[in-house]
Amino acid sequence: MQPQTSKRATRLPLSIYNRMLLNIVLIIVGAALVLWGADRLTEGASALARKMNISEIVIGLTIVAAGTSAPELFVSLVSALKGTPDMAVGNVVGSNIFNTLLIVGCSAMVAPMVISRSTVRKDIPFAVMASVALLVICMDGWQAVDISGNIITRLDGLILLAGFALFMAYTFQVALKKDGADEAAAAESVNVWMSLLWVVVGLGCLIFGSNLFVDAATSVARELNISEGVIGLTIVAGGTSLPELATSVVAARKGQSAMAIGNVIGSNVFNILLILGLTATITPMELQGITVVDLLVMVVSMLLVWGFSYTKYTVARWEGAVLSLAFFAYLGWLLANL
Repeated sequence: MQPQTSKRATRLPLSIYNRMLLNIVLIIVGAALVLWGADRLTEGASALARKMNISEIVIGLTIVAAGTSAPELFVSLVSALKGTPDMAVGNVVGSNIFNTLLIVGCSAMVAPMVISRSTVRKDIPFAVMASVALLVICMDGWQAVDISGNIITRLDGLILLAGFALFMAYTFQVALKKDGADEAAAAESVNVWMSLLWVVVGLGCLIFGSNLFVDAATSVARELNISEGVIGLTIVAGGTSLPELATSVVAARKGQSAMAIGNVIGSNVFNILLILGLTATITPMELQGITVVDLLVMVVSMLLVWGFSYTKYTVARWEGAVLSLAFFAYLGWLLANL
């Protein structure tokens, strides 16, 4: 009898190990599909927009920003619909922290980021306001410091969507003013059917990859008894923020710092106002695993970038290093509090 017991005891950990290994592989495959799908979707949509004589500025402010936020959108929607809303909120909060601290930090260390006055005075404050709005909504009017169990209601979602509509109206207004004289970019010789195919294939990969990613990440969280909110803040947020990281670092290396900072700001606004707004409107989200500290780090990180931007309208290399160190300090705090 004794040998059988010990045999059983050795089988259980092996079974758990195999499940964990399979889920980690599925997370990687899901993330790869989401990232590749977002890239194809953006490429196809951009090509179609140029074919329709829509200007480069408008494409950058809308399609590219939406494309890099597409992974967060699909992962958050799927998370909420599958009954893990804390992963959806954690994904957005974690992605914004990742964007602001690590992406701006890495981009600035690659090359100092020159930021325009209008970005410092209008765009970044809008992103700060969106972050503060989410903090207030999650705290239910500052009634308690412990936000566990609080609900982002459909009304909250509609308020966020109204903020997104204002942001888009402002974006188009600025784009039209700047674009005035030279009407629109010349249409390229684009294969319309191929572009449409990429849009459909990209969308399919986003949907399938998001399902795979969320299911596997949820299984890992339950296996390790880790809050799904924490998984959302770390693994999911890091995975879905890879498009912004790649876009911003490459842009900074090419000397296109305006595109790099614009990508981060636009993505942060999209994440909060559109993604959480849309998700909460579809299904109200109860908060579990997300703390006030996480939300405050999100707000403070945006304020840090805003403050650094005022120094000669540049985020210097040493400031980028400070932002990157702040990210790893926050990540250390998260892991220490598992």
